Amino acid sequence: MRTENDTWDINTSVGSTALFVATARALEAQKPNPVAIDPYAEVFCRAAGGDWAAVLDGGAPDHPLKTEFGEHFVNFQGARTRYFDNYFQAAAAAGVRQIVLLAAGLDSRGYRLPWPDGTVVFELDQPQVLQFKREALARHGDALKAERREIAVDLRSDWPQALRDNGFDPSKPSAWIAEGLLIYLPAAAQRQLFTGIDSLAAPGSHLAVEESVPLDTDAFEAKRDEELAGGNDRTFFTLVYNEQHAPAHQWFGSRGWSAVATPLPYQLRSLGLPVPAADTDAGFMTGNISLVSAIKD
Repeated sequence: MRTENDTWDINTSVGSTALFVATARALEAQKPNPVAIDPYAEVFCRAAGGDWAAVLDGGAPDHPLKTEFGEHFVNFQGARTRYFDNYFQAAAAAGVRQIVLLAAGLDSRGYRLPWPDGTVVFELDQPQVLQFKREALARHGDALKAERREIAVDLRSDWPQALRDNGFDPSKPSAWIAEGLLIYLPAAAQRQLFTGIDSLAAPGSHLAVEESVPLDTDAFEAKRDEELAGGNDRTFFTLVYNEQHAPAHQWFGSRGWSAVATPLPYQLRSLGLPVPAADTDAGFMTGNISLVSAIKD
């Protein structure tokens, strides 16, 4: 269970979810016609070793990503990656040169997207997560496509000041992403995050958020209790908060941002990917998720 001010590395608690997502992205890249390719996802899995690497080679038969749920999760990650890649390329084309990855995890966009000259990518996350990422990519040896600045900070703390201390300029447009983040923050921290973004974003700034509608309380508690009892092979409900400060498109829309929310099932269909049945675990997950993009007027 989560506790106040808890921390983690890449193999524990919230940190391990970054490896789960990276593995899904790596499996997506193995498809004959992937909707998104992240070549560094495999780099992270190989660096972590164990089942994270074995599943890419056809091993680890009991891995959750080998299940029906896992197949849909891989599709979800492909669709999500495609959405946010397109978002960043549009922001860069509009002239934005400050990129902020909130809870950067194993996001490799600083290495794999074609950033224009002068782009700075600010990556905020727990120090041990950033260390794992830095060391894995250094061993791999590829060059960055933008200047990358690590900011080791907890997003429940004063991260806006840490961002400014590392050279972020609030007077210039910026592009922000909160991908796979909000569910790991209580409502009060979500409010703090939204407020911090809005206060630092100059006109012309861009924002992309993944958000989930909270589940029915009884259903959520039943899923969490199942995990605690050891009856579920995916650790998820014990790590997340079943809370939502406010729908992102409404909150930012009321503060001078032009915002659009795209339900995840719509994004899946637009890419020719199947939408899981609502009465399955995968449908339980994807039916509540939206991908939001916004521009500050």
